[in-house]
Amino acid sequence: MLHRCFLGFVLLTVSCGGASLPVPPPAVDAAPGASGTQTAVVAGGCFWGVDAVFKHVKGVSSVFSGYSGGGAATARYPVVSTGMTGHAESVKISYDPSQISYSELLRVFFSVAHDPTQLNRQGPDVGSQYRSAIFYTSQDQKETAQAYIDQLTKAHVFSGPIVTQVAPFEQFYVAEDYHQNYLALHPDQPYIVFNDMPKLRRLQQQFPALYKE
Repeated sequence: MLHRCFLGFVLLTVSCGGASLPVPPPAVDAAPGASGTQTAVVAGGCFWGVDAVFKHVKGVSSVFSGYSGGGAATARYPVVSTGMTGHAESVKISYDPSQISYSELLRVFFSVAHDPTQLNRQGPDVGSQYRSAIFYTSQDQKETAQAYIDQLTKAHVFSGPIVTQVAPFEQFYVAEDYHQNYLALHPDQPYIVFNDMPKLRRLQQQFPALYKE
């Protein structure tokens, strides 16, 4: 099945991000909490590129593409793509807080993974399923995310208002197998070349200490 992301490529290419200034590190971080692997869930347009970015971040042990924001009955790509399910194309990130903090993940999210000023779209992909969102799994994550958005807004880092939704995490539904690790498996696809490979280059350029092959 052909992903709508690819279909959208024929219409226009993705913007290179809305930041007019370097994205600063967050002034507030979530408490590390219990030791061991922790989870972050974010959405920023087509999950192929967001998935690929976080797979190349040190301290991240796994990333899965999937759906958050809607119910189990509609967590299927053909239905989610209607934009009527409440789901957003999301990624579930498992990470080691002793190697990378939640705030550092958010900095990557806002800097290179997507453009947080685009409402219900991301580049060529249009609809609420492509919205910018942070699904927090704890009160600390909620406060950290909101504080960072407030910080970036006050600093006028982006040329437009940040429209990222901060919402409670309820459930993550893993997407179909053909969506998993998509960039690594299809590096020459035009959509990937023009929209997602630049994200990896920006990650390597802006965060060399965090980048892993």
